[in-house]
Amino acid sequence: MAHPILENRVREVRTARGLTQQDLADAVGVSRQSINSIEQGRYVPSLPLALQLARHFGLATDDLFTLKES
Repeated sequence: MAHPILENRVREVRTARGLTQQDLADAVGVSRQSINSIEQGRYVPSLPLALQLARHFGLATDDLFTLKES
C-alpha cells in the first residue's frame, strides 16, 4: 500500500514574499531550523503549525500543503 507524502510550497511562497526563514519562524513561533526542515520535506508540521503558516500567508492550507500518493 502506498504511503501518502505531504508536499509543501512554504519555500516558494516565503521567498516570493521576500521573507527569510528567520522572519517566518519568528512570525509563527518556531525555530529557523523547523522552517528549514519543513521546506526540505524532512519534517511534517503539526496541524496547528500548518494552519498558522497558511494563515500567515493568507492562503488555504490546501494551497500551501498537498497530499500526494507515493
